[in-house]
Amino acid sequence: MTVSRLAAGRVSAVRVALAGGIALSSVVLLSGTAFAHVSVQPQGEAAKGGYATVNVKVPNERDNASTVKLEVNFPLDHPLASVMPQPVPGWKAVVTKSKLAKPLELHGKTINEAVSKVTWTSAGSKIGPGEFQQFPLSLGRLPEDTDQLVLKAIQTYDNKEVVRWIEEAKEGADEPQNPAPVLKLSAASADHHGGAAKPTATTDAKGGHDDKAGDHEETASASSSTDTTARVLGVVGILVGVAGVAFGILAGRRRSA
Repeated sequence: MTVSRLAAGRVSAVRVALAGGIALSSVVLLSGTAFAHVSVQPQGEAAKGGYATVNVKVPNERDNASTVKLEVNFPLDHPLASVMPQPVPGWKAVVTKSKLAKPLELHGKTINEAVSKVTWTSAGSKIGPGEFQQFPLSLGRLPEDTDQLVLKAIQTYDNKEVVRWIEEAKEGADEPQNPAPVLKLSAASADHHGGAAKPTATTDAKGGHDDKAGDHEETASASSSTDTTARVLGVVGILVGVAGVAFGILAGRRRSA
């Protein structure tokens, strides 16, 4: 009777230890995707009154669908006269402009309309499960009367699901479930161009960017790969530790027996 109870206790201890390890490893693996959302990241500086090149980073959060469309909206209360997308293989970009209620003065010219939206649609490529894609943009001139630009985005999957990244964060509150991408603007530099070159210097005749954009994407991809590897190694370490605990429990029971 005592031997039977001891054996049952050993099995129970192993089950508890393994269950705890599996639960903890699941948290580690899923934590990286749970907080992934569409974001906008400047390459270098995005200074008020200047020009900047930014990447719109789009992760795929679904394990059973691929992203086939992205729409990024620009605020017309802080209009941008120039928004030029860099060509991305397998994607078609369409720039939409809207009439301004108040004309914009830029380089001595009066601008009556500004870019209100850029839409990327799959033309052969998709963002699959566990992947992300960056969509580079050249922006200018950045406004001087705000510290940030909120670029609300809409992500569409090939199963017709639509995720609206349009919720604006409120000071002192938790991050919303679907936060809108935000481009933070730094203080204007002495040359009034934010230390960044004008569009003609950073893009070619087709609106393409220089090689720095490619380098940036490669760096981001390498970083993502390194992060995934680190998570896997972390999970392996956790499972090894759990196995060690289980072994220790069994060894202790044997000694006590």
